[in-house]
Amino acid sequence: MQTEQFFDTIRKGDALAVTQIITDNQALLHVKDSRGSTPLVLATYYGHLEVTKALLTLGAKVDDKDSSGNTALLGVCFKGYNEIAKLLIDSGADVNHKNAMGATALIYAVTFNQLEIVKTLLSNGADTTITDSHGKTALDHAKAKGIAEIIQLLEN
Repeated sequence: MQTEQFFDTIRKGDALAVTQIITDNQALLHVKDSRGSTPLVLATYYGHLEVTKALLTLGAKVDDKDSSGNTALLGVCFKGYNEIAKLLIDSGADVNHKNAMGATALIYAVTFNQLEIVKTLLSNGADTTITDSHGKTALDHAKAKGIAEIIQLLEN
C-alpha cells in the first residue's frame, strides 16, 4: 500500500481499515505524510476518535510531532475535540509540550476559546506559567481576546 493511500484511509475515519493496514505493515504507524503529520496527528486533527484509539492500541507514540513540533494533543486543543484530548492525556500525552513557536496545548486551547479543553488541561497539570515565543502565557492570550470565563479559570 502506498503511504498516501494509508493517510487517505485515516482522513476517511475508517478505524477497521487503518487497523488492518497497520497489522499488515507496522512501519506505517511511524511514517509522515507530505505535510509532516504522523498518522496519530492526522487522525486527531480530523476528530476521528475510533481511529485515534486504534492507532494508540497499535503502538502509536502519543507525543510524536509533526513538522511544526505539534503533537496530537496540540492539534485537538485548537480544533475543540475534548474527548480526544482526554484520551490522549490518559494515554500519557505531555500536557506541557511546546511546539516550534513555543505554544502549548493550553495556549492553543485559550487562543481558540476552547473552554472545556482548558478545564481538562488545567485538571491534568497544564502549567499556566509557560510562555510562547512572544513571551505570552495562556492568561496573556485570554486577556488579549477578552475571554472572561477563561481569564477567571487561569487567575484562580
